[in-house]
Amino acid sequence: MSGSDDAVLLRTRGGLGHITLNRPRAINALTHDMVRRIDAALAGWAADDAISTVLIDGAGDRGLCAGGDIRSIYDDARTGGTASADFWRDEYLLNARIARFPKPYVALMDGMVMGGGVGVSAHGGLRVVTERTAIAMPETGIGFVPDVGGTHLLAAAPGELGVHLALTTARMGAGDALLCGFADRFVPSERLADLTEDLASGPAEEVVSRYAAEAPAAELARHRDWIDSAYAAGTVEEILARLRGGPEAARKAAEMIEGKSPTALKVTLRALRRARELGRLEPVLDQEYRVSLAALASHDLVEGIRAQVIDKDRSPRWSPPALDAVTDTDVDRYFASLGDRELGLASAQGAR
Repeated sequence: MSGSDDAVLLRTRGGLGHITLNRPRAINALTHDMVRRIDAALAGWAADDAISTVLIDGAGDRGLCAGGDIRSIYDDARTGGTASADFWRDEYLLNARIARFPKPYVALMDGMVMGGGVGVSAHGGLRVVTERTAIAMPETGIGFVPDVGGTHLLAAAPGELGVHLALTTARMGAGDALLCGFADRFVPSERLADLTEDLASGPAEEVVSRYAAEAPAAELARHRDWIDSAYAAGTVEEILARLRGGPEAARKAAEMIEGKSPTALKVTLRALRRARELGRLEPVLDQEYRVSLAALASHDLVEGIRAQVIDKDRSPRWSPPALDAVTDTDVDRYFASLGDRELGLASAQGAR
């Protein structure tokens, strides 16, 4: 059986419900309609006794998903619209559904997996990476803050690795993804087709284990000493000072951070620290929704997308332009209550 608009392919075969993101020219970037279709499919399959396993993958050979539709967010932010708020609400509800899905949810994180792509994969129960995997949360580079439950995942990474990844927007290969808790198994990409075929008729854990292989070494493991020391600092300014006084790899990390939005960096650090305290995914998604809506009304999100995606001059003019000009009050605004616009996932989860 099959059903699709062109952007999401939905098929069932044996006991497998199979979702394929199908915008390969855009590296399967998510639109609002795609999110709604995936959510509806999962709701149906959760209640369908004939479906024992769900699989998500991406069309083409470039990646599972490069994130959300950034251009539409840019247009919405410039005009003061509500489309992005509506998109994020449904997207974060989908992220929560995936995390609590009652059946094995297998995500093939082959190739590029960024932003929203992390949201539809890394909350699943069986997350598969390959030698081609490149996972990143690149939000601070466009004046935004990690979302889709990304701050929950990053905050749970060992030591201060999550803070390093969030502030630098560095990419994780397969070994680093396994180390940081974004993935469960390594499977060579040449075996994915056979793995997919076998998931229709066998238990998911058993099938994935059959195709799994030893993963490449985690590059970040070699840098834990300076990462844990530097990023344990209380402020972004102090983190940068420690990095600049560290080994060459630390100084390169400082250079990566220095080009990012000062406001986004400070908000991200606070979001990660608070995510550790919140613990569960649902209250973190509630927090991310507040932060995302505040970013939508900010200068830096529009400017960051302009510089990186629209004009591609790679020269964003951040406001404020420097870390010391971003006050605690500026950061506080990103965490303010939304009143009756709250996402409300934590309260809904607690009521069940």
